[in-house]
Amino acid sequence: MEEEKKPLNFIEQIIEDDLANGLKKDQIRFRFPPEPNGYLHVGHTKAICINFGLGEKYNAPVNLRFDDTNPEKEEQEFVDSIKKDVEWLGFRWDKELYASDYFQQLYEWAVRLIKEGKAYVDEQPSEVITEQRKNPTEPGVESPHRNRPVEESLDLFERMKNGEFEEGAMSLRAKIDMVSPNMNMRDPVMYRILKRPHHRTGTAWKIYPMYDWAHGESDYLEQVSHSLCSLEFENHRPLYNWYLEQVYDESKIAPKQREFARMNVSYMITSKRKLQRLVAENVVTGWDDPRMPTISGMRRKGFTPVSIRNFIEKVGVAKRENLIELQLLEFCVREDLNKVAKRVMTVVDPVRLVIENYPEGKEEWLETENNPEQEDAGTREVPFSRELYIEREDFKEEANNKFFRLKLGGEVRLKSAYIIKAERVEKDENGEITTIYATYDEKSKSGSGTEESLRKVKGTLHWVSAQHALPVEVRVYDKLFTVEQPDAEKDVDFLNYINPESVTVVQGFAEPGLKDVAVGEPLQFQRIGYFTKDQDSSDTRLVFNRTVTLKDSYKPE
Repeated sequence: MEEEKKPLNFIEQIIEDDLANGLKKDQIRFRFPPEPNGYLHVGHTKAICINFGLGEKYNAPVNLRFDDTNPEKEEQEFVDSIKKDVEWLGFRWDKELYASDYFQQLYEWAVRLIKEGKAYVDEQPSEVITEQRKNPTEPGVESPHRNRPVEESLDLFERMKNGEFEEGAMSLRAKIDMVSPNMNMRDPVMYRILKRPHHRTGTAWKIYPMYDWAHGESDYLEQVSHSLCSLEFENHRPLYNWYLEQVYDESKIAPKQREFARMNVSYMITSKRKLQRLVAENVVTGWDDPRMPTISGMRRKGFTPVSIRNFIEKVGVAKRENLIELQLLEFCVREDLNKVAKRVMTVVDPVRLVIENYPEGKEEWLETENNPEQEDAGTREVPFSRELYIEREDFKEEANNKFFRLKLGGEVRLKSAYIIKAERVEKDENGEITTIYATYDEKSKSGSGTEESLRKVKGTLHWVSAQHALPVEVRVYDKLFTVEQPDAEKDVDFLNYINPESVTVVQGFAEPGLKDVAVGEPLQFQRIGYFTKDQDSSDTRLVFNRTVTLKDSYKPE
């Protein structure tokens, strides 16, 4: 049966049209161009998957280029984290490049624009420049320095480069159109003075190019064929093209900027500035806090690269922005974890259960499956003894017929073990149950083939042998915010919507094999949810993060 062909998204259609109109396939090149001023977040996963996905589709190279034009906010830490995130998602870049690689060329091109009367040095403060731009329905006011002599601008620009002036004293502006309805075309600033050390160039430069000037020219220098960015850059496209026209050589590829809708996910924020506040004000423990919408946070929480890529595939490539439901992302995570996560037994709210007719001092090692979804996942052995821990919510003294767990006088099967019957309970002075006493059917051992082992009871419980149990710290994560769009209201601080119960820490017990699992390994705590071992774990302290619950009512369309 022939595989059904997926329809092209609008970006793929643009590329196909370009190929039909003469673009050679070996001329296709993409780039992912993050600014290293923070950790990548869920919104970036879309740009990563689009660019690198197209690279895979067209067998075309994809550059990883850091747009590092602002030394005030950029750090090597962020460069390293971005590279780790892209690799973790399963992508490999062709070249690792930096806008700072091109500082000298950008400066020389800026000098050319001054000589051609297309740029000038403006000595006005930035606030005045902003005020003179006016608004789209009102023509801007020209700077008094707009028509200064070329030689004067050249001299001032060189002195700016040499560090002779203070920050904010002057800037270099492109001379374009102060009456354009597109505000980006109203003589945009190309260079500003910043006497800050750069994470790569040190103190070599005292002036730094603005993003709009550096970005498109970097695309051109790298011969990127399709410069794909999010929708907020759509009205920057005329400026992108104008800058490109000033240096374009017809023998080379002219990059084509096209925009796609950025990805907004409910209960998450994707503003680096706001994410920085969460870190700086200790709302979270760091950029990789499992409640953060950063890729490193999602990785630490236990999300898998496959699940995130599947999520992006389901969201698709659109031209119009919309709010994606968090439940879809969690559905994709759950769907992948169900296939790959090892099943283990952990009790997160333990109550002691004693099987009175099981011999004291006896222990057995019972065989249990690792993952029924994987044919080759195999089995493991877990210890069984007279004293166990079960979940407190799995027992009631009295319950109706719809309660399929353990109740006094009722029977359940212990997973991969025996059928037991609850006989009596012991309580403390507050009436809290401290111990459940039960009896077991010795012949009902799972897999033994006896008539008793085949007997059907309605409930199956997970358990941990008290004698062998590992104490574990379990971090149960919930949404960081209480509303779907925490930063939607401009006059309300998004921190007002922080969920005070976004993490709950409980102490539980786990089967002994969990001491050997690796940090980040996906696990299913049977009947509880999906979890992963956290990096805070040590030889004497085991910490597990809840990734997602076992089930959700969400059904993707």
